[in-house]
Amino acid sequence: MDFEKKLNELEKIVEHMESGEQSLDDSLKSFELGVQLSRQCHEELSKAELKVKKLLSVSEANEPIDEDFETDK
Repeated sequence: MDFEKKLNELEKIVEHMESGEQSLDDSLKSFELGVQLSRQCHEELSKAELKVKKLLSVSEANEPIDEDFETDK
């Protein structure tokens, strides 16, 4: 599942939990799934941030640093 789908699913979980229509057991299951999705999204954002920093980095001579990095696709 890509980042946008995970984030969308997380938003749906939050909305459903905020409605107060779930049982305690279902709320706990939703919360667990929400935490998993949140951690996955955070990890993907951290990786993207690292890639951006690498792309924008320059050497001491103010030259762009051309560093390869792996893509996850």
